Amino acid sequence: MLVRGLAASPGSASGKVRKIKDISEVSLVEEGDILVTIMTNPDMIPAMKKAAALITDEGGRTCHAAIVSREFGIPCIVGSSIATDVLMDGMEVTVDATRGVVYEGLLEDAEPVKKKEAAKEVTNSTEGFNEALLHQLAPITGTKVYMNLGEPDLINKYKHLPFDGIGLMRTEFIFSNIGIHPMHLLKTGQEEMFIEKMSEGITKVAQDIYPKPMVVRLSDFRSNEFRGLIGGDEVEPVEANPMIGWRGVSRYISPQYEEGFRLECRAIKKVRDEYGLINVWTMLPFVRTTWEVEKVKKIMAEEGLVQNQEFKIWIMAEVPSVIFEAEEFAQLVDGFSIGSNDLTQLILGSDRDSGILNSMGYFDERNPSVKRAIKQLIHGAHKYGKTVSICG
Repeated sequence: MLVRGLAASPGSASGKVRKIKDISEVSLVEEGDILVTIMTNPDMIPAMKKAAALITDEGGRTCHAAIVSREFGIPCIVGSSIATDVLMDGMEVTVDATRGVVYEGLLEDAEPVKKKEAAKEVTNSTEGFNEALLHQLAPITGTKVYMNLGEPDLINKYKHLPFDGIGLMRTEFIFSNIGIHPMHLLKTGQEEMFIEKMSEGITKVAQDIYPKPMVVRLSDFRSNEFRGLIGGDEVEPVEANPMIGWRGVSRYISPQYEEGFRLECRAIKKVRDEYGLINVWTMLPFVRTTWEVEKVKKIMAEEGLVQNQEFKIWIMAEVPSVIFEAEEFAQLVDGFSIGSNDLTQLILGSDRDSGILNSMGYFDERNPSVKRAIKQLIHGAHKYGKTVSICG
């Protein structure tokens, strides 16, 4: 055994180690490599798509590397502390991400997975299956089952499953694929390209699931992640704690970024108006106050996104202030989605990316305080007939 860490996305794979430090080295990763890094960020998604497995020094089971790996279906070990020191470029290793262990050499029962072929097989087998029977066999639940999705192309793999809609369509993968900071696009007159690319990704998913609802969460990059986009270093501040810094709605309503947010609004409007996909709604991330919700709704309305029965606006419930003022927020929005990862870290004061705290049991969404907060939100929202979901 060479390395041990937290099992974040199960499975096993073998291959050659490829260590990268930042976005400048992403192109070094080849199909089937074992990607090793300190911690991933959205800039590394192109490399993650090629990797057979992922190992990080830092992070817990709810960090960026863990979440994206589970969505891509690749084995992932996080919080190893020593992977970048112990594992050398070109070394042949086997990753057992079910147990959180990395072994030296290539084991016969852990051949590298060709993800594209595997995804194709899953898609074909699902399409060949009797879809009506699949829905009949699905368990009956007291709540609706909505799906989380980030990469638009993955809808082909999952669209035949029995689900009631998409409760969280993340836009961060779309931003990463564009690769250019929205404010830089505005500065260089390329804003139409952004609108086209974003609307294209959303349209692909919305068409495939229509008329089921799809809730698009507008961008929730933090300043350190935005800095990784082309032109980002010109406009983004260096924050000591980006996790609770300039992100979400506070960014949308600020003079420094409002025009960038308006591009997102125009992309949503294009999807709804030009393609008639009125099943597309929106969700506002990292909401802190009622007055910022009122202000951002005004901006959205100016861009033609007026809240009504056909266009709903949800908010993420991940900051404790939303819990304490649940009834006040319920009178402004159509629904809440509990971001249990951020809510847990802010209630317990436990960094979700800390491998040490995760291994000691501090980060736990089942903590009585967290469950009590969720209960309080549900009661406040239901008093006004508003929807509550969970997407953590």
